[in-house]
Amino acid sequence: MPTGTPGNLPGTGGTSRGAAAPPDGRGQGTPRSTTQDAPAPGTPSSAPASPGAHPGTPSGAAGPGPAAGSSRGAAVPSGGPAPQWRSGDSFLSMWRELAPVGRHPGSGGYRRYAWSAADLECRAWFRAQAEARGLTYETDRNGNQWAWLGDPLAGDAVVTGSHLDSVPDGGAFDGPLGVVSSFAALDELRSRGVAFTRPLAVTNFGDEEGARFGLACVGSRLAAGQLTVADAHRLEDADGIALPAAMESAGYDPGTIGPDPERLARIGAFVELHVEQGRALDLTGDPVGIASAIWPHGRWRFDFRGEANHAGTTRLVDRRDPMLTYAETVLAARREAELTGALATFGKIAVEPNGVNAIPSLVRGWLDSRAADQATLDAVVTGIERAAREYADRAGIDLDVVRESFTPVVEFEHALRDELAKILRGSGDTGRPVPVLGTGAGHDAGILSASVPTAMLFVRNPTGISHSPAEHAAEDDCVAGVRALADVLEGLACS
Repeated sequence: MPTGTPGNLPGTGGTSRGAAAPPDGRGQGTPRSTTQDAPAPGTPSSAPASPGAHPGTPSGAAGPGPAAGSSRGAAVPSGGPAPQWRSGDSFLSMWRELAPVGRHPGSGGYRRYAWSAADLECRAWFRAQAEARGLTYETDRNGNQWAWLGDPLAGDAVVTGSHLDSVPDGGAFDGPLGVVSSFAALDELRSRGVAFTRPLAVTNFGDEEGARFGLACVGSRLAAGQLTVADAHRLEDADGIALPAAMESAGYDPGTIGPDPERLARIGAFVELHVEQGRALDLTGDPVGIASAIWPHGRWRFDFRGEANHAGTTRLVDRRDPMLTYAETVLAARREAELTGALATFGKIAVEPNGVNAIPSLVRGWLDSRAADQATLDAVVTGIERAAREYADRAGIDLDVVRESFTPVVEFEHALRDELAKILRGSGDTGRPVPVLGTGAGHDAGILSASVPTAMLFVRNPTGISHSPAEHAAEDDCVAGVRALADVLEGLACS
């Protein structure tokens, strides 16, 4: 893909299979919100819109009408008659509008870091989509965004969504595909004229990728009580800016962060749609799949300490060079992963003093490791650490290993997973079972699974590439994902 071009974005000039033009109708909902949001810089209308996109209000949005309160068994008004739209138009219109936000012109990737200007612009876009549909908009105590159809306090709600932030120079689909598809699925359900029997919400969880503060899923971890307030306040970015300061500068009150059990108790099911971060669906030929589990995974920091010295005057035999030990450890990680069938990656490094003509005094490397089960993960990490210590002892290098984060295996609730499989098999043209597959990637759905019933849908990724500008999903597969999500939400939240 040429650098800086939108080649892989649906509806923006990249691979297109049967894309339809947006319709002329533009639904205007009555804005209703309960939020502490301060005015965010860079509203959606300030972003350059692609041809056919309507800044602020996506083409094909559902018509006006308040989202009345409800509990299960009492119908939730769908917001009145929705304009007719050809399948996928709502998705494609929103996708074109969101595509330019936070996109780096040089790399073509996205830099939507938590509480940055690009993140605030994404948040403004989310709020605009909610208000254009007449949904009740709010942010919770941890800065996560919610758009409600029905009474947020009624309980037993069906919630869908994902995140809008990115890894450094990430792809367009990881996170945003789930959020855009959630709004589009709601549009689809309204166009079907269904009657909602449970409250429905679309959500955007904050700081899922952890690109700025080094910890993934901060928004959902705080809500679920898996990240303490004290630990959250200690999170800092590379410039030494603490998470509370970043939130405050973005117009949010960091004094409110913390566990949110009352909100989670009102959720009866959470379904997250996500682009597949692998090629399993491409190999089976299916556009959509269901997640079975998230592999256990963690991050470990390896600190190799040697002796700084002059690169041009220090004999090789006199050196205590931690870079060599680090390099040997990287190779050992690959060998251990191959032997155990796990995954192990050293993808981040920091060097001191970081001079081209200086032998380092410190090499700090971060290991990311994942495996299908806990025993295998333990085996691969133990093997890597053992090898690293052997290399360090031999070279006179001091080594410290610190586990910075860890997530155990997540088995999505079997009853909900089976219900999704039943719904999708019944709604498909072929009657084929929908593939059920595991994943090595972490998600907000995995964090929430300890508190609420959760499930995930995957949309085919033909290359398997993710966390890269080359990340891709074809337009017709994205539309298939919207339809599948709409079918699931109809099966769970409608009569």
